[in-house]
Amino acid sequence: MTLLRMTGIGKTFPGVRALDGVDLEVAEGEVHCLLGQNGAGKSTLIKVLAGAHQPDQGEITWRGRPTTLSSPVAALRLGVATMYQELDLVPGISVAENVLLGHEPNRFGFTSGRAARQRTRALMARLGHPEIDPDREVGSLSAAGQQLVSMARALAHDARLIVMDEPTAALAADEVDNLFRIVAELTADGVAVLYISHRLEEIRRIGSRVTVLKDGRTVAAGLPADTPTSELVDVMSGRAVDTVFPHRDVSTVDVTREVLTVEGLTRAGEFRDVTFHVHAGEVLGIAGLVGAGRSEILETVFGARKPDAGVVRVDGRPVKPGSVPAAVRAGIGLAPEERKAQGLLLDLSVAHNVTLSSLPAYSTAGFVDRDRELRDSRATLERLDLRPADPRRLVAEFSGGNQQKAVVARWLVRGCRVLLLDEPTRGVDVGARAELYRVIHELAAAGVAVVLVSSEVAEVLGLADRVLVLRDGEVVADRPAGELTESAVLDIVLAGSAVTERDITERDATERDVPESFPAGRTPTDKTLTEKAVTEEVQ
Repeated sequence: MTLLRMTGIGKTFPGVRALDGVDLEVAEGEVHCLLGQNGAGKSTLIKVLAGAHQPDQGEITWRGRPTTLSSPVAALRLGVATMYQELDLVPGISVAENVLLGHEPNRFGFTSGRAARQRTRALMARLGHPEIDPDREVGSLSAAGQQLVSMARALAHDARLIVMDEPTAALAADEVDNLFRIVAELTADGVAVLYISHRLEEIRRIGSRVTVLKDGRTVAAGLPADTPTSELVDVMSGRAVDTVFPHRDVSTVDVTREVLTVEGLTRAGEFRDVTFHVHAGEVLGIAGLVGAGRSEILETVFGARKPDAGVVRVDGRPVKPGSVPAAVRAGIGLAPEERKAQGLLLDLSVAHNVTLSSLPAYSTAGFVDRDRELRDSRATLERLDLRPADPRRLVAEFSGGNQQKAVVARWLVRGCRVLLLDEPTRGVDVGARAELYRVIHELAAAGVAVVLVSSEVAEVLGLADRVLVLRDGEVVADRPAGELTESAVLDIVLAGSAVTERDITERDATERDVPESFPAGRTPTDKTLTEKAVTEEVQ
């Protein structure tokens, strides 16, 4: 039975036609996947469905009856719960208060804290994480923990349709399996899931049907989830994606110039005795499970966290520990994992965000040269293919992938010597990923030292010259990317130093003999993608 039908949905913002006749139909008990490039209209459609935006045209029916989603509260009462890609939790209050926000259990007009904690514990146990304390302040949880709280809140509303926007972006492999288990249980009970993801392998694994948006329109509807990857990519982009990673001449790496030096970096409870060096033009990849200390190391190098021990040097000069201004002056830039919370000022324009770290260069006698700011911002945004490349628009109005491009653009304008990238392609579509990969290579070719953290091992191996593998806050391997495979990295991550050099070498040799295996390191990859290769690229 059809649960939701959206017909001819249109939505216009000043100067932008975000939705231009979108059709979507979701049946009870199915996982309906919504695909499209960044800027295709997915985020706007989700907000219409959640009651946050009102459509200018079109009709919405719920179980065959016309309805109006006048507000988020109205959508929740109808049975629609939304889990946004950028979590909308309330910091400063507990897990239980977030999970039951707006429908707290009460007795005689007073909120029952005991009942709230019991309900939250039951929901967390259902999600496979009974260890999460209902009284814990939600902001103290990791990104994966906060994602689980968001899931619990959706379940708490007994929704009939749950919208999941990139729900696995911050989850480890076992947590992804657990999420899919929950989704299977929900759909078995007749609950529908609208699932948005750029990871096409997830679509195959969990999806029932697929709808594809492009330029604010529905360009394909009701496709089977096992539609060949090449066809889905072609429909999404209107063009074939010809390469996984663009080829780069590694001879540009200057091994005589050590740009970034990290020695003995330690933060109690997070990581210890971390040492690595990055040369001019080199890309260092950092791999490891969620919680291994990857993001914390980058934030410490950037000065956002103060180390208990160790030193960071740029071009041989020490950088004041725990000081972001000192790190920026030294030439270090960071594109953080949580771009909305840590990397952007959402109520400012894209231009202001892009030039935020370079204001002295645009100021004279205390006055900012707005014309130059707009000109430089627009040129950089066009280079990154941000759509639309209008630096005057508020950054909050852009999709998640385009917001990530704005963060990277800030450091392109700044001309940093060291660029730290934490999950740079999280929530970014296939085409936009290729653009970011090219930019990373261009920066490296210009002599920038790049440090890349990614949960996708294939991405680390495909972009990096050298790979640092972390396990429980310690460096357990530092090897050239060309000598590793995904399986070898996972072996190191799971077994640490117990994996012998011989074990890794034998595994690598075996896997590199497979013709369609994912390209390792910086070997040439400008060949036409097989379906398997594209699937691996977007996992």
